Amino acid sequence: MKTITEQVRNPKVIAGAIGFIAGLFIGLVILGWWLWPVQYKDAAPVHLEASYAEDYLRMAIESYRANPADVVMAKARWDGLGKAGKTALEKVRANPGTLSPDVINAFAAASGAGASAPGAATKAPAATKAPGAKATATPKGGAAAAAEEKPDNTLRNVLLFLMCLITLGLAAFLIYYFLFRGTRRPTKLTPAMQAQQAAREAQVTDYAALGEEPPMTQFMSSYKLGDDLFDESFSIDSPSGEFMGECGVGISETIGVGDPKKVTAFEVWIFDKNDIQTVTKVLLSANAFQDEAVKSRLKAKGDVELAEIGKQVVLETQTLQMVARVVEQTYGEGALPPKSFFDQFVLELAVWQKK
Repeated sequence: MKTITEQVRNPKVIAGAIGFIAGLFIGLVILGWWLWPVQYKDAAPVHLEASYAEDYLRMAIESYRANPADVVMAKARWDGLGKAGKTALEKVRANPGTLSPDVINAFAAASGAGASAPGAATKAPAATKAPGAKATATPKGGAAAAAEEKPDNTLRNVLLFLMCLITLGLAAFLIYYFLFRGTRRPTKLTPAMQAQQAAREAQVTDYAALGEEPPMTQFMSSYKLGDDLFDESFSIDSPSGEFMGECGVGISETIGVGDPKKVTAFEVWIFDKNDIQTVTKVLLSANAFQDEAVKSRLKAKGDVELAEIGKQVVLETQTLQMVARVVEQTYGEGALPPKSFFDQFVLELAVWQKK
């Protein structure tokens, strides 16, 4: 669940989701429904709805009755209906209206639609060419419409090709910007970035190599002068993924005035979900540890300890035990007393579950 939450909060994931939704909106609404909506034209009779196919067939039969010599036109119009013609013909025969059965059967015979209905007259009007009649051209429509020359769409195809190139170029730029540009190291690292880099480079204690039981989980926390909002916390989970508690490090006491803050003490804490209190210990600079007034004031937060490289502080709760080890520390320099505030501070937190 934590991984999913982190992914949802990831700016790259958010940007990707926004881009996906914007792409759908642009593609469907702006391009599909507004700029270039679907337009149906020059459709063949085969695409007609059933009732319209019946009307079309009635008109074709009426035309054939007026011009029985044009068998080619009758067949073309019948073929244009495709599979829908059979159903339409059955409906016309069942309800001929103003059409006589003889004319319907004559059209069916001339167009190749099929045999006449049972009991109906079979004599059809002459389908041969009448004397002196001129040859009739094949009508535009039905099956003959497929031979009609298509309009030149070269310009539209070129525009679509250019838009595809622009879209692909934009997509490539966004992928580069969000996936690769963010990984480039900036020319100047912020204090928080320097602290994170120090945490990554710090050596984690190998308890197994020391012959000790490996901890359930380990964290590395790092502070750099200038990171005035330093306050890190980590979730403690069991190997099975069960939430056990939390631990962390934060600024406990500063010295002097002005920016950046000069940290003279850090507080280390652990929270156990099975305990009723949070255990806290305070790590002081050498100058603060010698100041009884500061020590007395900070004792209200927890036990006070001198911070020095290699120092280990143990914090225990009802079901958890944590060892906080000072991995690295350096002091800042300035007008304040020597060793009074930290320039860098790296702390390792190792947590075990009590048996």
